[in-house]
Amino acid sequence: MKVWAVANQKGGVGKTTTSIALAGLLAEAGKRVVVIDLDPHGSMTSYFGHDPDTLEHSCFDLFQHQGSVPQGLAQQLLHGTSHDNISLLPSSTALATLERQSPGQSGLGLVIAKSLAQLWGSFDHAIIDSPPLLGVLMVNALAASQQLVIPVQTEFLAVKGLERMISTLAMINRSRKQSLPYVIVPTLFDRRTQASMSTLKILRSTHPDHLWQAYIPIDTRLRDASRAGLTPSQFDANSRGVIAYRALLKHLLTQQPASQVA
Repeated sequence: MKVWAVANQKGGVGKTTTSIALAGLLAEAGKRVVVIDLDPHGSMTSYFGHDPDTLEHSCFDLFQHQGSVPQGLAQQLLHGTSHDNISLLPSSTALATLERQSPGQSGLGLVIAKSLAQLWGSFDHAIIDSPPLLGVLMVNALAASQQLVIPVQTEFLAVKGLERMISTLAMINRSRKQSLPYVIVPTLFDRRTQASMSTLKILRSTHPDHLWQAYIPIDTRLRDASRAGLTPSQFDANSRGVIAYRALLKHLLTQQPASQVA
């Protein structure tokens, strides 16, 4: 199973859209995909028609066992989505309380890695939608993943968020057996604005080795897909956004595969 985390310490950059778009394209290629919503806001969970405020069971359950994960629990928590090949480990607002619970508990940083180990034979890909805050949830996402996707909105403030994310990654890499590969993805690009053009130029000059050289354009069809509860490619396979995400997926799949999660 390939495990990708989608993360940035700035909100509103397209993390959830990127996660779901990639999952949808993989699913339509016949791959079995599990998407994990680790954001207490539950945007991915809501996208697929589940209410993070009222769900009785969610990813929160995985963190209630002193860092271990009872056998079979991850499978029990799976929910359906709009695509038969995509399963969801949903979020709940209770995840926001984890930071208060985590002091004094060891092993909480590897809960998602242990949960994915239980699902290893059932899925081809796992995509983790991370919260925009450095804490136990983002640490779990980065510790479990083999490749990191960093969506960066093409506007000036987002570049600052990228620098914070790269600093966080450097910290996480010090505790990993090997460095986590990452790809920076320019999002919400609008060639009509000077901000988008200038930011893209900055990204290309400052991060040439890790930047995907194309971009995800602003596309209202992506928002329409969200409203319909469908993956972007289910909603409109030929939209500009989906065409761009298809190119991004091809790029990600050609990256050198990382070792499996222990």
